[in-house]
Amino acid sequence: MRTDVPGLPSPHPLLDLLPAVYLEHDFLARFLAALDEVLAPVLLSMDNLPAHLDPRTAPEDFLDWLAGWVAVAPHEDSPADRRRAAVLGAVDRHRSRGTLHGLAEALRLETGGAPVAIAESGGTVWSPTPGAPLPGTRRPWVTVRLAPPDPERVNRARLEELIAAELPAHVGFTLELTPGGVR
Repeated sequence: MRTDVPGLPSPHPLLDLLPAVYLEHDFLARFLAALDEVLAPVLLSMDNLPAHLDPRTAPEDFLDWLAGWVAVAPHEDSPADRRRAAVLGAVDRHRSRGTLHGLAEALRLETGGAPVAIAESGGTVWSPTPGAPLPGTRRPWVTVRLAPPDPERVNRARLEELIAAELPAHVGFTLELTPGGVR
């Protein structure tokens, strides 16, 4: 987050706001100059608040703060443009979270657009009897095939973490990194 910025001029110097009778007091001028130095970052941040809250124009050190507001966690090693895209598209991705489309979009965003193929075990079951054991004997499963340009440079643990966060808790998954493309 922002802290002291040495030499930052105040957009509204306090001395200029006083009546003329006080302008000749040396102590008052020095005291208000010190306050101006402390208040300048606050005033400039407030003047630029809309730009700070927009992920397209926010300073890079504000992106993680904005990401926390919209409940996304772009990886700190990700380039700034990818982190900006994660924050900007958070609402749309939250709408499709838990779906195959949402998973594919999250993976494309994380990998920079690598082709993704997702296969699911599919099917739904239900029981007309209340309190009956859950139908089905197999756990729902998803297989994710990802074709990054350079599979050796992909952080597999990060991808598995992302997939686990995107899928419903009861669904298992397998991640396959394929260098030759998605099948």
